[in-house]
Amino acid sequence: MKTIFGVLCALLLMTTDIKAQKSELRRQGTATQLYVDNRPMIILGGELGNSSASCDADIERHFAKLHRMNLNTVLVPAYWDLLEPEEGQFDFSLTDKVIEQARKEDLKVVFLWFGAWKNSMSCYAPEWFKRDYKKYPRAYTRSGKPLEIASAFSDQVFQADNKAFTRWLLHIKAMDGDTGTVVMIQVENEIGMLEDARDYSAVANKAFKADVPKAFTDYLTKNKKKLHPFLADKWQKQGNKSQGTWTDLFGNDIFTDEIFMAWHYASYVERMAQSARRILNVPLYVNAAMNSRGRQPGEYPSAGPLAHLIDVWRCAAPSIDLLAPDLYDNGFKDWVKQYDLWNNPLFIPEIRLTANDAARAFYVVGHHNAIGISPFSIENANEAEASRIRAGYATLRKLTPIVARHQGTDHIWGVLFDQENKEETILTNGLRLSCSHFFTLPWDPRATDGSTWPEAGATIIHLTKDEFVIAGTGVVVSFQSDTEQQNKNKPLGEDGFAQAGGNNSNANATTWKGKRIGLAYVDEVDVDAQGQMTRIRRLNGDEDHQGRHARIGVDDFKILHVKLYEYE
Repeated sequence: MKTIFGVLCALLLMTTDIKAQKSELRRQGTATQLYVDNRPMIILGGELGNSSASCDADIERHFAKLHRMNLNTVLVPAYWDLLEPEEGQFDFSLTDKVIEQARKEDLKVVFLWFGAWKNSMSCYAPEWFKRDYKKYPRAYTRSGKPLEIASAFSDQVFQADNKAFTRWLLHIKAMDGDTGTVVMIQVENEIGMLEDARDYSAVANKAFKADVPKAFTDYLTKNKKKLHPFLADKWQKQGNKSQGTWTDLFGNDIFTDEIFMAWHYASYVERMAQSARRILNVPLYVNAAMNSRGRQPGEYPSAGPLAHLIDVWRCAAPSIDLLAPDLYDNGFKDWVKQYDLWNNPLFIPEIRLTANDAARAFYVVGHHNAIGISPFSIENANEAEASRIRAGYATLRKLTPIVARHQGTDHIWGVLFDQENKEETILTNGLRLSCSHFFTLPWDPRATDGSTWPEAGATIIHLTKDEFVIAGTGVVVSFQSDTEQQNKNKPLGEDGFAQAGGNNSNANATTWKGKRIGLAYVDEVDVDAQGQMTRIRRLNGDEDHQGRHARIGVDDFKILHVKLYEYE
């Protein structure tokens, strides 16, 4: 059987043109962009819940809803246990249904391989694999407790996982290679060790006592000045040695255990990725459960593709295109900043499903050149969540051609505001852009009645010397020259004029010098597939506060085209 399988794979690979791929990553300035059918694409996605693609009826119902929500991509699990229920017997019917339904609903697909590991555990491995723990051994804790976590040190585990993965990819290639519905593949899911920072099986202990592989020590030496601060510090404290055991190079603690384990997880994934590259040459990524809430390695999934371990993963798994964060904790801006690195483009494959996710999308594509964003359990969005995502995604879809031209330059920004962080200043080309949350204006009672402020997010693009695009929700932007005296933000009444009784005296004002910036016009626009703008309506008078600012309300998603002029 193995010989027949090998021959079949070889024949299929010989007839496979991996150059005819429909999706790829391309570099533009400081940005990495996803191209599909030779056009830039931002993934405006949603990930299905873990069990929501395990029957045809669910796939049909959910995909229809996602189409109505203006998604362009759905992230879908592929289950090893259902794909190979009996060893060597494969059932690709769910994969076929996903691809067929995605085409019907005009969606692209990112498949998630739930193979040897899902959220650390081997829960999606088939029953025949789980029962034969002698052949397919487990990881062990320090105390000798076996875990339902397949051993990353076992070649038998890898061969079983990789055989199913390879057969599945060959099937996708045969069904979808000419169409390109599948645009990315996630290899495994939230890989990592739990209960302890590393595997303590006999084979793992032997590997831990051995010297660090030369490939990694060479990488450390070559990239010494560019290493992540975490790893650079660990290595420096041990004298920047170029040879020795894991404890010789990084010390004796659980973080060294984590580095060691990350090397072996990443090495395993690299072998999977090499199989994928020979068959279906689409972008590949791995996702990480966060090291949050003060937890230590083993309390979170240790050794996964976390930001502080990026050098380990980059060295051991060079065929993986990016490390992606799954975000469920507070501190969104801080988390995404950790993953927007010189050697890692930002993609957010999972984020907690909330009505704020659409506003966050405008922020990450503008500020972090993000490839895309994908709320988790998207099919369970309530009406409020679905409505916001529907409106936000529709607007960002239209904006994509303009965003794509400017990502990777210093002419694009993203802002994100909430009740605590209400304003930000952008300086560009002699201009000062004062950006703030819509509720900093006095006109909406929700700003002061105790309501929680919805997050406000926007992409801001400097088109020409005196032209800007502002797109998103809940933002106010005013423009000054960088030499203009600053408005002290005197409190305004509900009519937009200064509050009565305020100190508005100009007795001590200095003589004005220099030019001022005015709004020639503010237009709400539509954008076509080539990025050409068409005016929907002119916003003037009350809608731009008599020429003082451009704004988008918290209940709206809009694209504004702003033209400036100078006067004195």
